Amino acid sequence: MPWLGEIAAVACAAILAITLHEAAHGYAAKWLGDDTAAQLGRLSLNPIRHVDPVGTILVPGILLATQLLTIGRVEAMFGWAKPVPVDIWRLRDPRWGMVLVAAAGPAINFALAWGFGIAAHGVEASAESLPPGVVEWLLRFVALSMLVNVILACFNLLPIPPLDGGRILVGVLPAPAARAVASLERVGLLLVIGLVFLLPMAVPGFDPLGWLLREVALPVLRLMFLLSGHGGP
Repeated sequence: MPWLGEIAAVACAAILAITLHEAAHGYAAKWLGDDTAAQLGRLSLNPIRHVDPVGTILVPGILLATQLLTIGRVEAMFGWAKPVPVDIWRLRDPRWGMVLVAAAGPAINFALAWGFGIAAHGVEASAESLPPGVVEWLLRFVALSMLVNVILACFNLLPIPPLDGGRILVGVLPAPAARAVASLERVGLLLVIGLVFLLPMAVPGFDPLGWLLREVALPVLRLMFLLSGHGGP
């Protein structure tokens, strides 16, 4: 596939996955009593409202360029959007409400991955009526969308605040442990960057992101293929 088509497929897959992930947090919060995101204009399916210059543009762009220049295709992507504001104290049940709000983002990504797997059958059924290049691009877009959504969901479920998994962990732990984990949120992003990107450069064999992709994301991706009626990725 030409690079332009590959870039378009990756960009569309990533933008859709990240936008709906963040929108899911906002809609869940509103449903549970907090309309902060709506008041600030962030309860939106408009991707522009969720763009983070680093997480939505720079990091995915570097990963995209690196993979295309080295292996000629895209195998994995990572990024994030500007977090949707949530006021935990406006939720009807602050503790469990925040658990549900945090879980909504990964949940929509898993649902999207499964939905794209179902959509692949429609593309294949329409193959004879579409130009071969269009069919190839659509199938590539579907496969990348499944991959991006699964990776985004699995990464965000890591139990480190401010990732969704960290906020879920705070909600289910006993109060003393929950406070200890919640206190990490102010340095959580630095902790994630250090563990996932910096420490592996200094410690040979330490590759948490590779482990996440191989041992968590890949099995989940296989499951999504099976649940959507495919034999496997």
